[in-house]
Amino acid sequence: MANTEALSKEERKKIKRAARKKASIEKPKKKRDYARGSKKRKVKKMVRGQAKR
Repeated sequence: MANTEALSKEERKKIKRAARKKASIEKPKKKRDYARGSKKRKVKKMVRGQAKR
C-alpha cells in the first residue's frame, strides 16, 4: 500500500476497504471443512476443574 500519511481518516478507510475487496476477489479463501468455532478450546469446562482445588 502507498504512503497514506497525507490522507484523512475517511480516505484511508475507503482505500483500505477497496484493497480488501480486491484481495478477496483475486485470492478467495476456500470454504471450511469444519464447523466454525469447533476448534476453539472449551475454557468453561477447563476452569471447572480448577474450582475444586
